[in-house]
Amino acid sequence: MEENERAVIEEEEEEEEEIWSWGAGTEAQLGTRKLQDEHFPVAVNSLAGGGRIALLSCGGAHVIALTSGGRVVTWGRGTCGQLGHGDMVNSLQPKPIRSLESLLVTHVSAGWNHSGFVTDSGCLFTCGDGSFGQLGHGNQNSHSSPVMVSYFASKHVEQIACGMRHSLVLLKGHSGKRVYGFGSGKRGQLGTSEDKIGSVSLPQTTVGLEDIQIVSIHANGDHSAALSGDGRLYTWGRRFGTSSNSYSPQRLRSSSSFIQAALGWNHALLLTGDAEVYMLGGKHHGSLSESQKNETVKHLSAEDSKEPILSKISSLDGLKVVQIAAGSEHSALVSDSGLVMTWGWGEHGQLGLGSADDQTSPKVVELAHKLPGTRVYCGSGFTFAARTLHPTTQKHSK
Repeated sequence: MEENERAVIEEEEEEEEEIWSWGAGTEAQLGTRKLQDEHFPVAVNSLAGGGRIALLSCGGAHVIALTSGGRVVTWGRGTCGQLGHGDMVNSLQPKPIRSLESLLVTHVSAGWNHSGFVTDSGCLFTCGDGSFGQLGHGNQNSHSSPVMVSYFASKHVEQIACGMRHSLVLLKGHSGKRVYGFGSGKRGQLGTSEDKIGSVSLPQTTVGLEDIQIVSIHANGDHSAALSGDGRLYTWGRRFGTSSNSYSPQRLRSSSSFIQAALGWNHALLLTGDAEVYMLGGKHHGSLSESQKNETVKHLSAEDSKEPILSKISSLDGLKVVQIAAGSEHSALVSDSGLVMTWGWGEHGQLGLGSADDQTSPKVVELAHKLPGTRVYCGSGFTFAARTLHPTTQKHSK
């Protein structure tokens, strides 16, 4: 073993990871090995099974953990095969996906009942519910183990985003048609046609983004979105907070430059380069308070009441936000100091505030302590928070 390799391993062994979960847990999605909801954050033993967590993706009731070494671990609801373990049962305990162990996975996404995995070579694998064609295999079959999407065999996939019944794919490169959609297109969430379409089981190009440098794609519910390199947001599918649909990507008419986006079922969160948080929609379960709804900064169309409204979360003045996350109908953020705040729907305790009450403005989640580097992830009615403790910070946290 070379000296630099040994140094990396020793560094990883010295580092510790803190993980908390709270909210809906009756399908084992909290990783606590208990089938119950949790109204307060509960410390969870390491979930990665041999590596630090680089990314968590929370779906309808299952979770995918991607480690820093490219391994994949899943747990929670598995009744459609979305855990990738070769069966269709729930998993109380986090388990590695054996069929992917020889591959280096770089990106993952958990949808309502399906999952997607991208490797360093640009291959895409999907599993779970395929009844709407959301697995991209040209049929409506479901799979309990990851199957490579042959359509992209000669292309290099960079990202996968799984929604309720549809999927988006972002290809690597600086030119050409880069965003694809497949699965249910009833609300326009595929963006592949100006007209209403049903389900599509083979990937099709999302129209209107061919000449735009897209850096990230997002999907949840019947919504789709993409962020461009110059900080512009494009959305398609069911419009946030309205009853109308958009069948092709529409640019949000805002002067702000966005660096992060997170989608829920009825709202979206946006983070600017100035650490300000904005929301689209948010009329359900107190996701946005009445006072904040009235503080509209920009209508997409001032004369069209069917268009969603972009509003600033004003109660965060003075707080430097570094990360945002959105569950089905709740929201979360993290400040540069590691402060975690949540608001919105609280029925299952997913706000981590000790009750099942809804909250119309961000409230602080009491964790053991706060440290920079905390990340937060939201699923449908549940939440995770994680941070890596480096040797220099472990002493201060104990």
